[in-house]
Amino acid sequence: MHALRTARLLLRAPHADLAEAVADFLRRNSEHFTPWDPPRPAGLHTAAHQCELLASQALAQANGSAYRWFLTRHDAPQVVIGSASLSNVARGPHQGASLGYALDAAYQGAGLMHEALQAVIGEAFGPLNLHRLQAAYRPENARSAAVLQRLGFRPLGLARDYLPLHHAPGDQRAAAVDLTAG
Repeated sequence: MHALRTARLLLRAPHADLAEAVADFLRRNSEHFTPWDPPRPAGLHTAAHQCELLASQALAQANGSAYRWFLTRHDAPQVVIGSASLSNVARGPHQGASLGYALDAAYQGAGLMHEALQAVIGEAFGPLNLHRLQAAYRPENARSAAVLQRLGFRPLGLARDYLPLHHAPGDQRAAAVDLTAG
């Protein structure tokens, strides 16, 4: 899979060369991501663990079951500042996927995730020939809600018991949204 380019970003496909940069991104943002992510396995923040994950992500990308890109700025291509993914790719009549994303806390508020997701959506509805994307976010995550709304996603409802989270084991809700091609 090729890299995607935007005005300020390079979205890089999974490759072993990114292992240390991805591990560093996760270490820098561990506390920032905790409210939004389920508990993560031990060792996730190591280059060795990321090397294994990157290999499996590259394989998934090669067989078309999932796609992931790591965001770097043009002026600092060795520093990963985010990720975007299409998972649960369904072919046949559905032609859809789940959209996921994460951005370094230090880069929020500059429109970078909007820019990156525009490129991912263009790839999804263009060369990947998908027709529907779905995303979910925690209802209290206003930034996530805003970026999805700006991209044209429309509410579907509230998904209960969506993900077990570190800080809220009894509150596992997520707002579900979707976007269709055309």
